[in-house]
Amino acid sequence: MMKQEDESSVKFGREEGNHLIHEKSPYLQQHANNPVDWYPWGEEALARARAEDKPIFLSIGYSTCHWCHVMAHESFENRNVADFLNQHFISIKVDREELPGIDQIYMAATQAMTGSGGWPMSLFLFPDTRPFYAGTYFPLQSDYGRPGFLELLQLIHTAWLRDRKSLTQSAEKVTAYIKERKPDSSHSLARSWLEKGFAQIRDNYEPRYGGFGQAPKFPRPVVMDFLFHYYASSGQKEARDMALTTLDNMAAGGMYDHVGGGFHRYSVDDQWRVPHFEKMLYDQGQLASIYLSAFQVTADIRYRKTAGEILDYVLRDMQDPGGGLYSAEDADSVNPYDPSEHGEGAYYLWTEDEINCLLNDQEAALFKAYYGVERNGNALHDPQEEFGGRNILYQAKDSVQVAREGQVSEQKLEEYLRGARAKLLIQRKKRIAPHLDDKIITAWNGLMISALARAAVILEEDRYLLAAERAADFLLEHLVINGELKRRWREGEARHPAGLDDYSFLVQGLLDLYRASHVPSRLVQAMDLTEQQIALFSDEQGGFYDTPQSANLLARMQAAYDGAEPSGNSVAALNLLRLGSLTGKKQWRELGKKTIESFAKTLEAYAPAMPLMLTAMDFQLDKPRQIVIAGEAGGEDTKELLREIYSRYLPNTILLLADGMENQAFLEKMLPFLKTVTKMEDRATAYVCEDFSCKMPVNTRVALADLLDGRADK
Repeated sequence: MMKQEDESSVKFGREEGNHLIHEKSPYLQQHANNPVDWYPWGEEALARARAEDKPIFLSIGYSTCHWCHVMAHESFENRNVADFLNQHFISIKVDREELPGIDQIYMAATQAMTGSGGWPMSLFLFPDTRPFYAGTYFPLQSDYGRPGFLELLQLIHTAWLRDRKSLTQSAEKVTAYIKERKPDSSHSLARSWLEKGFAQIRDNYEPRYGGFGQAPKFPRPVVMDFLFHYYASSGQKEARDMALTTLDNMAAGGMYDHVGGGFHRYSVDDQWRVPHFEKMLYDQGQLASIYLSAFQVTADIRYRKTAGEILDYVLRDMQDPGGGLYSAEDADSVNPYDPSEHGEGAYYLWTEDEINCLLNDQEAALFKAYYGVERNGNALHDPQEEFGGRNILYQAKDSVQVAREGQVSEQKLEEYLRGARAKLLIQRKKRIAPHLDDKIITAWNGLMISALARAAVILEEDRYLLAAERAADFLLEHLVINGELKRRWREGEARHPAGLDDYSFLVQGLLDLYRASHVPSRLVQAMDLTEQQIALFSDEQGGFYDTPQSANLLARMQAAYDGAEPSGNSVAALNLLRLGSLTGKKQWRELGKKTIESFAKTLEAYAPAMPLMLTAMDFQLDKPRQIVIAGEAGGEDTKELLREIYSRYLPNTILLLADGMENQAFLEKMLPFLKTVTKMEDRATAYVCEDFSCKMPVNTRVALADLLDGRADK
């Protein structure tokens, strides 16, 4: 258990702080009073390194990173380490969430030099930013098979003075590798890659508990998204079942916050039982959306419940008063049972005694049976000995078994559990909450806008649409400065040029918001941002660079990986295909296709690296499909037809509302055929068109269901 203070390593911060003192990033603020003379990334630090001919120590992390905290406490608050760094190095701190382009370049370097990567990331650079040595966490003293940090600094200082030729050779080799890391392909797209990609994903599937690969297990929503798309286009039920089994086990495990809603970052074990406890906005947005898709695929209310709880958590705990959404909550927190201690997940853990005190006897018995509470704690995996005597809530038994053993009905059991969770949430709110990273990131808000907009129509909850509208308005009001989109807002300051993911994720959010609201200004905003994206990031050879042009960037890269966050190119490809269909602009659809083709080398070699790009390819290869509803936007007959559409999982389908008003007038300028779309018998009417041919229009929900199920012609 990590103590809040340690006699051997205390803070020696100067009153005036270091060069981070005026930064808005919560991560940089955490280091603003370190004795290390940190600089933010920028020309001031680089110029000093050049002028003094000193190597740069580059430390990259983020404010909710557990091992970043550990290294900071052990080394960056240590006077001996700070003195050595200040004398012999120029030290630069980077918040990876604010400057993902910097993080991407040096992650590639770290992986090239060490075979792995992670945060904190620790690199040593020439003053011209070329890296010559890299690693991640280094303990103060040699441990975990890693050299001690001060020992490492001394070795690098010696090499800088005596063997710079070897360091130069290392830097040149790694720099050349980074600059060559660009996807390229001359291949045309092949539908067989979808089948091959599914087979490769299936080979990595772990059938007992779901997920892909062994522990640690990460939620990777892009994989489930592809599996649902593949099921819809191929009829392959195994794809659907793999996704559903994974989602079931994730929601039942300790990685899900059963008291407050939302998912933690990942599971350290293969059963989803013991999480790494930080909560990230990008996970919440993607997972809420994929559980909504699962609800559409199955109509199972469990998925509806999980999606709603994720969204309610975000709106309760991570929403700025202005409507924007915060970035993350820390994994570490104060131990409520011993406030002198500060450790992983402390805010979320429970002793059996506290549960017994908070609940009546019957509630406690049912709650403990359902959530696996044990007298001595239930952690399946505790290598750091963080969880002794405490419980991580997870669904240990199904409701049928617990109801039978407790001699209550399933309905009554759910009432007891709901009441018990509410009591625990009230009690938990009295604890000292984990650190909240309250910066507002454009890309992550875009993902959340998508989830909220989809939830509004799938779950028929207007409050989610209002939240999506407020978040979108916040971004467009506060993060667009002189027409230029910015990456981050905090405490009144919008800063850092937006990257490809900021543009593409926000465009996706606006397209989903348009699909939910049918307000044409949202489509206009998406179109305008897409034009800016094309101007700023396009690569003539295909696809988009991840970062805008910058003099201080070692290289402009194109990530060929859909990981915890999807790649900007995968989302951009889907956006372009959707916009092409919505607006009739063939050049956008062609650009979407060209973007996919630029990653064909990756898709052909190992498609699971980019499952969302596979999803985009599925869209591109599919027959164009549109559903047009002719009817007043607020009319009950229109709503009834829309309910049928929103209740279904209909990928690769464009929905248009011919409302006879502003939206239809706007769309008709781009899609002249909409001028002929009218209501039948004075009722809202659905037109289902596929492969440039429309079926007979229908004006009842039953008839529309028959049409979508293929029963209309039988």
